[in-house]
Amino acid sequence: MKTIAAIVLGLAVCSTAVAQEKRPYKEGTVTSVSFIRTKPGHFDEYMRWLLGPYKSLMEAQKKAGLIVDHRIYAATPKNQHEADLILTVTYPNMAALDRSDEADAVSSKVMGSFANQEKEYADRGTMREVLGSELVRELTAR
Repeated sequence: MKTIAAIVLGLAVCSTAVAQEKRPYKEGTVTSVSFIRTKPGHFDEYMRWLLGPYKSLMEAQKKAGLIVDHRIYAATPKNQHEADLILTVTYPNMAALDRSDEADAVSSKVMGSFANQEKEYADRGTMREVLGSELVRELTAR
């Protein structure tokens, strides 16, 4: 009986020690990074869209608390297969990506019906090519 009690006590001490051990960092915001290549002769046209309707949508999502920030970066492509623009959208955490119903409501209010949004998406295809995207998470020191 003493052996069982000693084992239980040992497990309790070990699990408490593991539970108290913390990583040296904490998980922070999550950023979606999109790599865009504008088509020849369409850079200014695409920038007008980014600085008009796109910015309005991002600001509405920010006001609704869905995103923390959004940015547009110019890149220097080394060849025709690399991005000349990088777009970022920063979310407060990974769970914020699951708020699609709220994001859809904001999008509909700012951009109109889903049919209109799909048409505009197709129209942007004449101005740019999406080369890829990724999610990155900020890690900060505790």
